[in-house]
Amino acid sequence: MAYLGEKGYQVTSVGTGGEMAGVLQRRSVDIVILDLGLPDEDGLVLMRQVRSRSGTPVVVITARTSRDERLAALEIGADDYLVKPFDPQELVLRIENLLARSKGREISATESRFAFAGFELDLAGHELSGPGGERVDLTPSEFTLLTAFTRAPNRVLSRDFLLDAISRGGDAPGSRVVDVVVGRLRKKLHDDPRNPKIIRTVTGFGYLFQPDP
Repeated sequence: MAYLGEKGYQVTSVGTGGEMAGVLQRRSVDIVILDLGLPDEDGLVLMRQVRSRSGTPVVVITARTSRDERLAALEIGADDYLVKPFDPQELVLRIENLLARSKGREISATESRFAFAGFELDLAGHELSGPGGERVDLTPSEFTLLTAFTRAPNRVLSRDFLLDAISRGGDAPGSRVVDVVVGRLRKKLHDDPRNPKIIRTVTGFGYLFQPDP
């Protein structure tokens, strides 16, 4: 990564998935260069955690040459993929292309507000307003999970994906936690748990968020 510094980029290097999670919690970054070979966590799990929390561009680099590994990383949400060894200049060019594209899709002030079923979620202000304009208090896990849903409307999200969204490094909570948080969200969204319309259960897969039930 010294080559990136020479090219004028401000680089923060980490050696473990835990260190990466700490950096991403403390500060915003423009792009993530993720090596799948970190010692404390599977790289694909880390990729899923990053993507479930943000739209930050991610370039995966690895010594693994398996086609399945590459497809899995791209399916989870990697924006690009490089197999070692590679030309550092190629990495720079790929970074420049991704940054140029990401600037075109930055969230504006209006786009940071997501309206659904009479509610409005303010992503920048971390607030949820009800149909009457009242503030709906959310725990950090509830806000994070609802954010993940609003970023993928009308798509089935697996429990593993949602679990990664609310995990913050260290020991991950059990998968049952996702069901508990979804249950609390439904209550606050007045979504009948016996016949939910906004957050639907997809048996055997996970949950489907419908902004216009």
